[in-house]
Amino acid sequence: MVQDTVNPQAADAGEGGFAQEYLTFTLGPEEYAIDILKVQEIRGYEHPTSIANTPSFIKGVINLRGTIVPIVDLRIKFGVGTAEYTPFTVVIILNIGSRVVGIVVDGVSDVTALRADQVRPAPEFAATVDTRYITGLGTLGERMLIVVDIEKLMLSSEMALVDEAAAS
Repeated sequence: MVQDTVNPQAADAGEGGFAQEYLTFTLGPEEYAIDILKVQEIRGYEHPTSIANTPSFIKGVINLRGTIVPIVDLRIKFGVGTAEYTPFTVVIILNIGSRVVGIVVDGVSDVTALRADQVRPAPEFAATVDTRYITGLGTLGERMLIVVDIEKLMLSSEMALVDEAAAS
């Protein structure tokens, strides 16, 4: 069962100005954050139907109330640990452009509000996640969140999820 915990400070941005809400999730030991407005729903992991000749990170497709949804395992895409499917593994269903896409993650943490002054620019170095898709690094006390531009990542040509014409 997936449980959402909303940060009580999300509505009140405080002194730092406007706060944007993010859904936080884990991949291996790292915690990531994506724009909550891109999230349609959170589901338990179900084995997708495999599609031939797709990249290894595209696990297949599921039928979500009549919509065929491609499922991307971000652990495989980012090279983070081993893709093990446990009762805590979830699929985050996203609305990206005109497409619905699911991403497999180890677990969902909570909904968190970050002010602009809490997000630092992404460093320029070799990382498992291409820094073109990292908006920045968010800090919440001792927590460090890797803020990902999930729309930019999912619409990238390397993901092979949308036609070139549709992405532009």
